[in-house]
Formats: sequence, structure tokens, C-alpha cells
Amino acid sequence: MSDMPHLLIPLAISPAEGCQQALHGLELPQLDRLLARLSSTGLDAGAETDFAPPHERALARHHGLPATSEGTTPWAAWHQHQQVSAPHAATSAWAFITPCHWQVGADHVTLGDPARLQLDEAASRALLAIVAPWFAEDGITLTYDQPTRWIAQGAVFDNLPTASLDRVIQRDVRAWMPDPARARLLHRLHSEMQMLLYTHPFNDARAAQGLPPVNAFWVHGAGALPQPPAPVPAPEMPTTLLDAALREDWHAWRQAWAALDAGPVARLAAHVAGGGAARLTLCGERGAQSWHTAPRSLGQRIQSLFKPQRFSSVREQL
Repeated sequence: MSDMPHLLIPLAISPAEGCQQALHGLELPQLDRLLARLSSTGLDAGAETDFAPPHERALARHHGLPATSEGTTPWAAWHQHQQVSAPHAATSAWAFITPCHWQVGADHVTLGDPARLQLDEAASRALLAIVAPWFAEDGITLTYDQPTRWIAQGAVFDNLPTASLDRVIQRDVRAWMPDPARARLLHRLHSEMQMLLYTHPFNDARAAQGLPPVNAFWVHGAGALPQPPAPVPAPEMPTTLLDAALREDWHAWRQAWAALDAGPVARLAAHVAGGGAARLTLCGERGAQSWHTAPRSLGQRIQSLFKPQRFSSVREQL
């Protein structure tokens, strides 16, 4: 089933009031057309407080990775396994480290969207050179991967539950921090990095450019991958709904849905109408539901004619 086209849509729905308002009058004819031809393969029910959001759990299942709500899918180790230059990845514990900005208020500590830092490769590598020695003292090796993502290797990351970055952007970090009993070292590093970077020339230069300071980091995707799964083609996973939701821009979210319905959803619906096999996964804040093409009984076909499956009837389960 992993070889058939798979459209995986994060944040197809949110309980946020702005999203519920954006749903009013939203027509998704291609999605309804597609759902009417598919059979459900099950619901992954969860909670908004799960460390791993539904779309990450669905992506993990697609790739044959552990898909737990606790945030123990070893995404960084899996990423390293894909790299030809990292043959020892399967026996090591890894994590992603994202440099970020924490806005400290009277009763909250909010993590801003790392994209707004406008870090390029040169700036990210310069920052990495500043902080890497501090991590190394605690047995953590940092290497560059992307401007807003480094790769970390260290024993502390073995089977360590960590919250997805998508869970914490624009939210209070305190509810999403790793368990202090399991990650005391990381909590101390957070304090040390805040003190180190508070008055560092790196941030002085950013302030002169009108850019926010980098004063913290986020750990996610931690763990080891002793038995890497067989590779499968990646699903099509547009992030336009997710990006708009993280910005709480529900007008853009509504526009993104219209564009998805006219684009990827319409293409998949046409593929299925032409007799092709396909999979669809819709994800919300709490759960995800998947469908696929499968032979249906006469009764099921009749039911789909008189009571077709629609987005409006399934979205509340997400």
C-alpha cells in the first residue's frame, strides 16, 4: 500500500475559533468527490496535548517508523540513516536541534516561528560554532543540516520523548519541555545558552539589522533506530494549511484549502475515478483518519450514492 499515491494533509481542521469561522460556507467539491469513492482504514484518535501531532504520526506509519503520541519517533536517526555518509546512524541516538527565539512574558514563554529569524546558512553555521563547544562538554555532538535545524548525537537522546516543533510554535514552551527527570542535562543547557547568547556579539549584530535574537533551542525527533524500515516513496504532504494555522491566519487557511481542493485533491480524485489506487489521510490537532481504494460491497456502493461520505461528516473526528 505504501507504493500507491498517498496524499497526507496536515491541519485539515482545528478546534480554534478562527478555524471554525473559516469553515462557514467552505465548499470542497473535489474532496467530497474523492471521499465518496474511498473506504476508511481507521481513525488515529489522540489529544491536543500529545507531543506528536497527528500528521507526524501518520507520516511515521507511512514510513514504517514507530508512530507514538509520546513523541518518541526517531526522526533524526531516520534522517541520518538516509544519508550515505552516516553508516553508523542505526546504532546511535540522534535528535534535531532548532535554534529559536523565546519571548519571555510575565506568565508565559512563547516560542516564535524559527522561520522569522531569517537565518541563512552562514549565520546558522556561525551560531553553531558558538554553541557547539558547550554541547560537546555534555557529550553532545552538533553538526549543520539546515539553517534552522542542526543534527545532534548523544546518549541523552536515546528513547527521549520530545515535543514536535509544530506543537510548540507560538505556544508556551513550558507545557512541551522534556521531562526534567529524564533530560536534566538539556534543561541546564537551555539555561546556559540563554545566558551565553543574551549579550553575545552574534545577537548584537542581529539587533543592528533589526532581527530578533536567537536565545534558545528546541529538541525534537529524538531517539535511536536500531532496525531501519525499508524505504518507501514519500507521500505528497502539502503544508499550506499547517503554515497558515501556525500563524493563526485563518483567511489564508481557507484560501489554502480551496487551492488544495482544486489542485492535489482534484488530481487524486481524477486518478481514483479513472480506476487508480490511492490513499488519503486527513489530520487535525487531535487525530487523523485515513482512506484507501478498496473493493466495496453492493450495499456500500448503494450507501455511497444515497449517503456519500463528505468532509463535513468526518472532520469532527479529527
